[in-house]
Amino acid sequence: MTITLVFLSLLMGAVIWWLFKQSVNVQPWVAQGSTRDVHEGALARPAEKTALWIFLAVVSSLFALFISAYATRMHFGDWTPLPKPKLLWWNTALLIVTSVSMQWAVVAARRGDADAVRTGLIAAGVLTFAFLAGQLAVWQQLNDSGYFLATNPANSFFYLLTAVHGVHLLGGLVAWGRTAAKVWRGIEVAKVRLSVELCAIYWHFLLGVWLVLFALLLST
Repeated sequence: MTITLVFLSLLMGAVIWWLFKQSVNVQPWVAQGSTRDVHEGALARPAEKTALWIFLAVVSSLFALFISAYATRMHFGDWTPLPKPKLLWWNTALLIVTSVSMQWAVVAARRGDADAVRTGLIAAGVLTFAFLAGQLAVWQQLNDSGYFLATNPANSFFYLLTAVHGVHLLGGLVAWGRTAAKVWRGIEVAKVRLSVELCAIYWHFLLGVWLVLFALLLST
C-alpha cells in the first residue's frame, strides 16, 4: 500500500514539476531579456497542453484521495477482499496496447504519415472500447457470483475505483473521436498533430493510473 501511494505521489510530482518548469523556463529578471521575449516564449507553448497537465494534476489528486480512503478503510474488521477475475489481466494488457497505439499515432503524426495516424487512432479507439467492455464483463462476473456493490466495503471500493477510471476513459474518447474525425476527413496531419499528442498523453496517464489501481486491488 505504501509503495502504491509513493508511486502516485511521484506521478503527481512529475505533473507539478512539468508545470513549474514551463513557468520558469523564461527568466524575466535577466537584463538582456525583453518583455517581448517573455511573451513570445509563453505563447510558443500550446495552451492546450498546459491545460491538460493542470487537469491531470487535479485528476491525480482525486485518485490519491480515493487510494488514501481505501488504505484507511481496509483495516476495519468488516473488510473482506473480493476475488480478482482473470479477465482483469486481459483488460490490463488491452490498455497497454492501447497506449502503444496512441504513441504509434504520435510518431506517425511527427512524420506526417496520415495513413499511419489514422490506423493508430482507430486501433486505440477500438481497444479502449474493448477495455471498457471487459471491465463491464468483470462487473457482471462479480455480480453473478454474489459480490454486489453494497455487500462489503471492499466491493464498493472496487466498483468505485474502476468506475471512476472508466468515466475518465469515456471522457477521453470524446477528444479521441473529434481528433479521429479530423484525420478521417483528410485534414492536414500538421494541423491535428497537437490533438494526437494530447490524446496520447492522456491515455499514457490513465494507463499509469490503472496500473497503480490494479496493483492496489491485487495487494488486498
